[in-house]
Amino acid sequence: MTLNDIPLISFCQRLLDPLIMMCTLYCAALGTGVPFNGYMLILMVMAFLVTSAVYQRIDPYRSWRAGNQAGYRRDLLLGWIVTVLILACIYQASGMSGRVDANTVLIWVVATPLLILVAQKLVRMLDGGAESVSQMRSVLIIGANPISLRFAASIDSNPTLQMKVEGYFDDRMAERHPPGMRHPVLGKMAELAKYVREHQTKVIFISQPISSQPRIRELLDELQDTTASVYFLPDIYAFDLMQARFDTVGGMPVIAICESPFTGFNRLIKRGSDIVLALLIQIMLTPIMLVIAAAVKLTSPGPIIFRQRRYGLNGEEILVYKFRSMTVAEDGAKVVQATRNDQRVTRIGGFLRRSSLDELPQFINVLQGRMSIVGPRPHAVAHNEQYRKLIKGYMLRHKAKPGITGWAQVNGLRGETETLDKMEARIRFDLDYLRHWSLWLDLWIVIKTVKVVLKRENAH
Repeated sequence: MTLNDIPLISFCQRLLDPLIMMCTLYCAALGTGVPFNGYMLILMVMAFLVTSAVYQRIDPYRSWRAGNQAGYRRDLLLGWIVTVLILACIYQASGMSGRVDANTVLIWVVATPLLILVAQKLVRMLDGGAESVSQMRSVLIIGANPISLRFAASIDSNPTLQMKVEGYFDDRMAERHPPGMRHPVLGKMAELAKYVREHQTKVIFISQPISSQPRIRELLDELQDTTASVYFLPDIYAFDLMQARFDTVGGMPVIAICESPFTGFNRLIKRGSDIVLALLIQIMLTPIMLVIAAAVKLTSPGPIIFRQRRYGLNGEEILVYKFRSMTVAEDGAKVVQATRNDQRVTRIGGFLRRSSLDELPQFINVLQGRMSIVGPRPHAVAHNEQYRKLIKGYMLRHKAKPGITGWAQVNGLRGETETLDKMEARIRFDLDYLRHWSLWLDLWIVIKTVKVVLKRENAH
């Protein structure tokens, strides 16, 4: 496999596999003469979301990268079985299991993995690179520095990359090399091109600062007499980055240093999962919400829904809905957080806050597109203005839509943050979520949230 196989794998993961899965369900309905109704459309969308999370976790393409076709087929089938079991549980719990024709579903379940295997076999044949997927590629790194050492360690710890680091080329004296080098320095930079020609090196990574541009240009000129693939390892990775990646703007290459994880395909996945889950939850909990609304109205004077200004995506103000649980509706320059035994909490409000039922109207915010089911919890505008001056990186949490639940909340940071240390800890978890987001992580947070809510931890 060459590095150019990565777009092929991405094509199969992000487009081909989901398209086959959805088309197979539609064709199965046509084949059995069953109308393709709204329940099948829900099944199609849910299958798309669940498979995205399951295969992200199992990653059958790890075996593909390593040239292990048997392992790839095994992981693909395992992921599909897990997906089907999860979908069966969801449909059973929601009471929709009898709404979809059983024969259609059976044909779909059996045919989908077989068609995916056939399609990907054809893709590999058309690509013409299948015969070389298991070939180990020799790697040289230009520049012995902390960045290149981290990169070499990453290659060593990922055998599925099918790369082997031979060593470094560096002009500095040995005493200036960083400690912990696991691979030898093979020579000076001037000796690189000759070494590459003699040893038929496949891949070269240049780890030099931008200030070395003239020397890099000279190296590239010398390497044009070889067939090695050359890549540049920028020194920006010495910094604490968030969702760093390469992109183009108007045809010009740029490097994202601090970016939201929810761009492009990830944004579609995130929004799709929010809509489906929010709709299902709203449908199931509407009777409970009506009862809560009546209880709030009958037990204390004031509106049923409390609206408060919060910061949303990119720091823009939004209105967040909650069932009113207090005798006051603070939304000014100073907002006092609720504390244990707070006298402002109404009779029904204490129960709503402990059980988090006061948050249910926020699913309407999710359907409006203002919030997400999982994300950094929104703070009152007054609290944002206070803490952004005290905590470095505080506003970066607004690179995502605020969530009904979040990574900080399922790690014990739910409710009152009466000290600066607690707020700093919450922000660390929020930023960690943005750095490592995946659909699987979202599902895990939802599951953990149910456990936390049942325990009623840290809610006042």
